[in-house]
Amino acid sequence: MSHLNYLANDEEINSFDQALQDYQGLRMDVDRFTAARLQMGIYGQRQEGVNMVRIKLPGGRVNGPQLSVIADMLEKYVRHDVVHITTRQDIQMHYVPLEHTPAVLRHLATAGLTTREACGNTIRNVTACPLSGVCPRQHVDVTKHLDGAVQHFLRNPLTQQMPRKFKISFSACESDCAQGMMHDMGIVAVRNGDRFGFKVLAGGGLGHKPHEAIVVEEFVEEKDLLLVMEAVVSLHNRYSDRIKRAKARIKFLVDKFGPEGFIEKYREELARTKTALATQDYPTGEWSGGADSEVPGIGAPRRVFAQKQPGYHVFPISVPMGNLNVAQLRGLARIAETHELHEIRATQDQNMFLPNVPEAKIGSLRAALAALGLGEPLAGDDVVACPGTSTCRLGITSSTILGPKLNGGKHDLKIRVSGCHNGCAQPETGDIGIYGEGKRMHGKLVPHYQMYFGGDGMARGALAIKGPSIPTARVETAVERVKSAYASNREADETFFSWTRRVGKVYFTDLLADLGEVKPEELESVLRDHGRDGDFKVLQLGGGECAGVSQVKIGSSFFEAAHERNYRDALKFQRKFEDSVKCAEEIARLIGQGVTELLSGQKHDDLAEQAEELRRVLPTKPRLSGQLAKFAEDFSSPVEGLNDVRLTEWFSDLDAWTMEVAEFCIGFDRQLDLTGALPLKASAKSFQQTQSSVML
Repeated sequence: MSHLNYLANDEEINSFDQALQDYQGLRMDVDRFTAARLQMGIYGQRQEGVNMVRIKLPGGRVNGPQLSVIADMLEKYVRHDVVHITTRQDIQMHYVPLEHTPAVLRHLATAGLTTREACGNTIRNVTACPLSGVCPRQHVDVTKHLDGAVQHFLRNPLTQQMPRKFKISFSACESDCAQGMMHDMGIVAVRNGDRFGFKVLAGGGLGHKPHEAIVVEEFVEEKDLLLVMEAVVSLHNRYSDRIKRAKARIKFLVDKFGPEGFIEKYREELARTKTALATQDYPTGEWSGGADSEVPGIGAPRRVFAQKQPGYHVFPISVPMGNLNVAQLRGLARIAETHELHEIRATQDQNMFLPNVPEAKIGSLRAALAALGLGEPLAGDDVVACPGTSTCRLGITSSTILGPKLNGGKHDLKIRVSGCHNGCAQPETGDIGIYGEGKRMHGKLVPHYQMYFGGDGMARGALAIKGPSIPTARVETAVERVKSAYASNREADETFFSWTRRVGKVYFTDLLADLGEVKPEELESVLRDHGRDGDFKVLQLGGGECAGVSQVKIGSSFFEAAHERNYRDALKFQRKFEDSVKCAEEIARLIGQGVTELLSGQKHDDLAEQAEELRRVLPTKPRLSGQLAKFAEDFSSPVEGLNDVRLTEWFSDLDAWTMEVAEFCIGFDRQLDLTGALPLKASAKSFQQTQSSVML
């Protein structure tokens, strides 16, 4: 799969290996190592000494040889018997001993697989509607545009230390099977008369305070897509809260500015990206009107599905709870090779499918999968569960134990089970969604599941209706009662989504009222979570690592400056000298302010005042403040008359000064636990690169 060749990078794996050795040798503090670990997609577990390794599969695509390598890693290094498919179309390996993580990363890289930026405050694995490329309804195969976006943003300074994680989806037609509505940014291929392009959504999200995305662009041509995407990411990076983690997702900017204000800020960023990146290459696709045919939905099709290519089919594979063992991984790889199938896809419903299956091979494929204990989906088995308390530090309830006990019934309802309110199983977009929480009743902490009904993240859908919170011991009864009510009360062909809107929120409150009430004499019966012998308790594990460790502002300042440098040099190449100088001035301001605040100095927007403040707080390094004062004088000079040679000299001085400041910050009082040290090294290195901008 050549489209993944750019993902793996041996140099960064070697760098992580060195960081691990330094950490184990007590030469690196835990915060700095945690930052390095998360950047490489290695996430801490509830269990000490072992980690989860998250493998990024852009668009969910993987092949047989890659599955074989994953099986090898599972067998050789992992203290667990399965890997786990996630709702973000990743594959996760749990219980990986820390000392083996560099070896695992190196082996994955041999197959073109990476874990880079699968965790932390960056752009996570980019997802897509699963059938892109083979769906009869599609306007274009968006995997080409997805790959272009992944290559553009991976290792980009703009995305290395964002305020919070950022999730992107691509859909190949207006049906939006990738659920752009619930993403930080959703890209949807659309037709506008005789023209084809993309609709762009932004500001969606689940978890704490679910938020439906708003439309920021009704239609953009594919030549402008990357520019629009960078503008939205820049908006998040510039304005989202870096202090209050719970308020740091881009969805909160929609609330802060209002939809119109949010779009106004986006327009400002877009004008800048269009100016700086006007000459950038962009991916192109083959567009068509698409057929008015069945909508396949958010995951693997629920049955063998005819492709747009005549004579070929999508063969869905049900993967219970998203878990695959070594034999199944190797078996899938062998089946793909035997049947000459070059791609397998993981889907947002934690299942898989094989595309491009000739009709003549369906029977033999079905038999081969059955020998592995795998098969096609069955009515009711559309159940998704996050790891919950099995491994996750944020888990409150045992979602992996409850999940297999639930069933969507004859109407094949989508059941989504999350172990906490962060909602990795996407409960707000399921027919019936639940997330774990603790509630105190009669002096005891009782495990509960908050219920949601009628969610649909696709086009013309909506986030689910919030229902009551039910003790975990009674949630199976609650699910069965809702299924029974739907079966008996639905009108002809009425979908679950439509039914929930017709009956309304109060209906569910009344329907489940008795299950939510716990009398003192009933307390003993609800104290235990599923699969637990003891009374329920929420372990204090110091919080999760989804967002990484606390950021030091100087670290993000250097990454922002590195991104400004890309813009500066691109604009200089276009001979837009005035705009290029503005970027250079912003670099000086970011770095000057960052180092001044590191030394507890006062904030100043004016460069001359900033230079004076730096001289005051850092008298031992007069060159740093003196050079900043010189930049302040230079930037105040008229731009007219500047030429390429003068700017090259000027920018070279600025870059040299930036490197000096970076070296000072890295070495500054290591007893302060400077978590920005590793990011500083990375951003300083980016200043040394000769490439003017991150191009495709």
